[in-house]
Amino acid sequence: MATGDSQIQLVTFRLGDELYGVDIMSVKEIVKIQPIRPIPNAPYYMVGILNLRGDIIPIIDLHRRFHIDFSNGVEELDELESGFIIINIDGNQIGIIIDRVSRVVSVDAAEVQEPPKMMGGIGSEYIKGVVRTTDENFLIMLDIIKLFDPKEMQKILIDNRKWSRLIVQQSVERKWMRFW
Repeated sequence: MATGDSQIQLVTFRLGDELYGVDIMSVKEIVKIQPIRPIPNAPYYMVGILNLRGDIIPIIDLHRRFHIDFSNGVEELDELESGFIIINIDGNQIGIIIDRVSRVVSVDAAEVQEPPKMMGGIGSEYIKGVVRTTDENFLIMLDIIKLFDPKEMQKILIDNRKWSRLIVQQSVERKWMRFW
């Protein structure tokens, strides 16, 4: 998390009109927008699953999760700027949809302020801190561990395992059918 005792490295991204950041050590990779397979009966903020090089990853839409408006009111994602940040939560991979990846920044830990009680529709329990940027805006540091309570996380992972087995089974059946 820290590059010294006082520096924190964050992967920053846009979600709506706000700038967010997550600890770089929690980020596995950033990938371009790809087709997502919808899942019936999933939580409203889980848009589906992504097959990323054989790994089945649940994809979460933080716009839905936190009732965040899309930038400029446009709900379509720009394929060139938007994508998924694949994060690791307790050994499990989850993808979050982002409007636009920004960059990796180092933040002085002394500049991190406590979050306000309510910020942009996101409760303060999901925010590690807030940092004022050079352009007088704010960088909101998300606490990815607290984004999902344990029951939500368990449901997402159980659904993901169920759908992963189904996808593998369908893939094997298709290959077998081609053989005949």
